[in-house]
Amino acid sequence: MNLINGMPAHVLLVHVVVVLVPLTALALVTAALWPRAARRLGPLLPMLALVALVSVPLTTHAGEWLERHVDDNPLVHRHTELGDGLLPWALGLFVLAAVVWWASRRAPADPRQDNTRWTALPVRIIVGLLSLGIAVGAVVDVYRIGDSGAKAAWRDAYSKAATGPKHGS
Repeated sequence: MNLINGMPAHVLLVHVVVVLVPLTALALVTAALWPRAARRLGPLLPMLALVALVSVPLTTHAGEWLERHVDDNPLVHRHTELGDGLLPWALGLFVLAAVVWWASRRAPADPRQDNTRWTALPVRIIVGLLSLGIAVGAVVDVYRIGDSGAKAAWRDAYSKAATGPKHGS
């Protein structure tokens, strides 16, 4: 999928990644640190992470197509290189979301009855720290990729002084 309604698909798909990866990261950290949230989110957490994961290669593939259809530009090359690094972060979000969901299914509703290995406090702390690290890494990477894409698309592409008619006067 390279074009959507005549527009480069990357320009549209990137919005899915920009919304879903940080949303998944937030949901993952919340669920990993707050077991009640994990139970409430249920299978929505790994499903959200799966959609975010699938959206990354779709977006990067469409971006590589777009790269071949724009003028040669070092900013575009940098953006493409950064974009290729998001997939491992998205995969990490998905794997940890699946682990958190699976562990929350095995956990008893009453934490005082919590004596299983997967829901023991040391395991929850490790999963929570891993989730926080992967979530922060994914969000920072999305920011860096988006920033480089904006620079590639908009640097020297607009006038700093208004050129059109004034609206609302």
